[in-house]
Amino acid sequence: MSNIDTSSPVIELRSLTKTYGLGDAEHRALDGVDLTIEQGEFITIMGPSGCGKTTLLNILGLLDRGTEGDYLLDGGSMEKMGGSRRARIRSQQIGIVFQNFNLINRLSVIENVALPLTYRGMLRTKRLQQASDILKNFHLSEREYYMPWQLSGGQMQRVAIARALVSNPSIILADEPTGNLDSKSSHIIMEELSDIHKRGNTIIMVTHNPALTTYASRVIHMLDGKIDSDTKIPINVESTTEKVPLGAKRTAKEKPEKKPAKKRKTKAKAKPKTKAKKS
Repeated sequence: MSNIDTSSPVIELRSLTKTYGLGDAEHRALDGVDLTIEQGEFITIMGPSGCGKTTLLNILGLLDRGTEGDYLLDGGSMEKMGGSRRARIRSQQIGIVFQNFNLINRLSVIENVALPLTYRGMLRTKRLQQASDILKNFHLSEREYYMPWQLSGGQMQRVAIARALVSNPSIILADEPTGNLDSKSSHIIMEELSDIHKRGNTIIMVTHNPALTTYASRVIHMLDGKIDSDTKIPINVESTTEKVPLGAKRTAKEKPEKKPAKKRKTKAKAKPKTKAKKS
């Protein structure tokens, strides 16, 4: 992960406003949003369509700018920063997972994952090796040279997550990451995001599915461009088996102790009866 200033919030929004249109056609997608996000939080953002969730996520991902207010990332203002510098910060600190995967069909799986490293000036051999290493964590090594159209929806989303993580960002933004998946694939994706969060990453996820809030440490509900409610959820640290991060091997201490097998009691075999010989 990127080195960040832990003395200040990772993200701070101050009276952030985003307006589209002019005059009678003016629409406020965000209306004076104040928000503070600390390192290592897993936040889900919920609300009806048109409430400003995706607009907020785009601004956090430096894909868009607010009209008024300020956005501080690791204590530095993003609103007055030039486009090239914003792009550099995004490539180093922020990984984005889209609902529609946004994979490039003419590139193989490994080339899609390595793409963000191109913008960092990394040599082709090195970036393909780094992409290959992260694909192993998602059990996709055998599909490195598949094309996106040869994958299932769940596999494509795992490739998209691998691409978001290949630059080792500290912040992961996910826009409806399970929106196009069945329940089984959705569960796999959420477990993988949960593992990423346990390693210390900050995750901000937009979703319509209330069942996914069980993975979050904080749930924000938006309405009409404003934060309607903001609830922190205590994380349940008790678990029957400790979860190991993707790609990691269990050490001897982490392996569950095997209980000694119970000895089975065996009944003594009865001696066969001998018939008395007739004289």
